[in-house]
Amino acid sequence: MKLAEKIEAGTPAHRDRALDGLRALALLAVPTGHWLLGGFTLDTDGALHNASPLTAFGFFAPVSWVLQMLGVFFLVGGHASVLSYHRRTGTTGAWLRQRVARLGRPVLGVTAVWAVLILVLWWLGVPADTLRTGSTLVVQPLWFVGVYALVTALTPYCVRAARRMGAWAAAPLLLTVAVVDLLRYGPYADAMPAWLGIVNILPGWLFAYQLGVSWGEGRVGRRRAWGLLIGGVALFALLLLVLDYPSSMVGVPGEARTNSHPPSLLVLALAAAQSGAAMLLHGRLGRLLRRPGLWAPVVVVNLSAMTILCWHQTAMLAAAVPASFLGEIPGLTTPPDSLGWILARVAWLPVFACLLALIARRARVFETPWPQGARGVRAVAGVLAVGFAVFAFGWA
Repeated sequence: MKLAEKIEAGTPAHRDRALDGLRALALLAVPTGHWLLGGFTLDTDGALHNASPLTAFGFFAPVSWVLQMLGVFFLVGGHASVLSYHRRTGTTGAWLRQRVARLGRPVLGVTAVWAVLILVLWWLGVPADTLRTGSTLVVQPLWFVGVYALVTALTPYCVRAARRMGAWAAAPLLLTVAVVDLLRYGPYADAMPAWLGIVNILPGWLFAYQLGVSWGEGRVGRRRAWGLLIGGVALFALLLLVLDYPSSMVGVPGEARTNSHPPSLLVLALAAAQSGAAMLLHGRLGRLLRRPGLWAPVVVVNLSAMTILCWHQTAMLAAAVPASFLGEIPGLTTPPDSLGWILARVAWLPVFACLLALIARRARVFETPWPQGARGVRAVAGVLAVGFAVFAFGWA
């Protein structure tokens, strides 16, 4: 039996294929965005440093609007969490521990492996600056796991809010981010503390998750979905064209303001528009994914979700670090400041994808539960992970 037919035969009839399709799409946007919007420069000592084509090409910013799909990921996460929460057989605490463990194992795995890898690469002569650059890139997507675990812990409260307020349960979160943005960037911005933006982290990413919970509870119909789509687009245009928000959805080296860390109101506007579109396309996408040839890759991506998230930067580094010893390789170790670099980088994307597939074959083991009696292994992995964090965050 072909793989696609085998996957089709093993899929329960009640499976919401559209949710899995949306999750896969949002997930694949993460490595694509990092691979396309992140580059390197090579210094005179042969060390790699992070760079971005967005510094040289402001017109490239709309690409980040398409590739910034974390709003969809949190939306689908909220919807899926509702289904899982209602099907739980044990206590809420046990349910939560199980879901957090599924997120934590792959993170522990990648950080422990990198702790060893740094020592090996240093022994092989890789410059310390390259190792710093690599560790920064590996850590970069892992913040998402901590935030996602936090919003998942709030699922019971999100369910109560959804039952009382429906889609409007997300409105106070939007308002909170708007107020913080006003304080950060408004007339009295100079008097505000530098840490104020941190307040936006929880409501900023909880916004789409709460929409997903309300959707999962059946409290968001097509009328509300159209409202999210149209309102999100209108707010996005207002912030961008009138209130002078930065156009890029990701951080640009050298820019004083960023939309993503912490999330600004522009991120929520995009998430609202994406969420509305996802809800409206849900039925059509589900019917499309009834085709085994389209459904099979969606299943494969979802089964490797955390592996893709945790290891995609390693795949790019697996090409860039060896190339740094050869000098300037177009699209890989050359500055991302020309159209030639963009074309070369696009050509490198399939190479990164193949390297990620090879790494994933081994790294997927970190997504499975630890075997019984593996406390010693967990302890060693934990120590290595802490060592990597100390190095990655520049504490050593």
